[in-house]
Amino acid sequence: MDYLNSLFSLEGKVAVVVGGTGELCSHMAGGLAKAGATVVLVGRNAEKAQQRIDQIGEVAGGAHFIAADISTRDSVEKLLADVLAQLGKADILVNGAGINSPTPILDITTEEFESIINVNLTATLTACQVFGKYWLENDTEGSIINLGSISGLNPLSRVFSYSASKAAVHNLSKNLAREWANQKIRVNTLVPGFFPAEQNKKVLDESRVASIMNHTPMERFGNPDELIGATLLLASNNAGGFITGHELIVDGGFNSMSI
Repeated sequence: MDYLNSLFSLEGKVAVVVGGTGELCSHMAGGLAKAGATVVLVGRNAEKAQQRIDQIGEVAGGAHFIAADISTRDSVEKLLADVLAQLGKADILVNGAGINSPTPILDITTEEFESIINVNLTATLTACQVFGKYWLENDTEGSIINLGSISGLNPLSRVFSYSASKAAVHNLSKNLAREWANQKIRVNTLVPGFFPAEQNKKVLDESRVASIMNHTPMERFGNPDELIGATLLLASNNAGGFITGHELIVDGGFNSMSI
């Protein structure tokens, strides 16, 4: 156990989880906290945040909530300032905010498409810029985990706008990893397969579920807790210190299937 602790312990680290009040990222945040990190859940709903904090429970690092709308640079800069004022530093950034839409290609408006791009891509870039600048100016280590999607690797029906935005997140992460690799900042993409969550319920009808199961060798949906191991690997500078620019897929084998 001492050996595992030396690899995966995040004691003394501060992890900022954007989208931390959501289904997947709240479980990832719980795993970070149980590994010793002090976790900051970032979202807009204080009531939902408190529910997530209660679920995480009394753990070594503890969990906090900071309300923030990450759609503007000013709000992200204020988020970082609030984290530094309350906790003194930030070591890990998880970008997990996201929205989805089933609107078909010929029906989607420019406004709806731009809103998806702004939340899923632009806000991710802005957070990486703000936190990356902080780490660079302080010559300190940082780990960024951007939440991608299996639909960012393979175009999926009904969610083209989400797929396009996530494909861009994957590419962005690799560019940032390349840019900052020799400056102690690692950037990786955690790629969930199909996990039931609030944002995809609207497209998961019976026929859709059957199609997904037929293409998933494990023949089931993922459990949010099954993202924790991958999260800890990418967050830890001991276990994952030579991992950057990587897409870590957690999908029950979906991406390995062809026919």
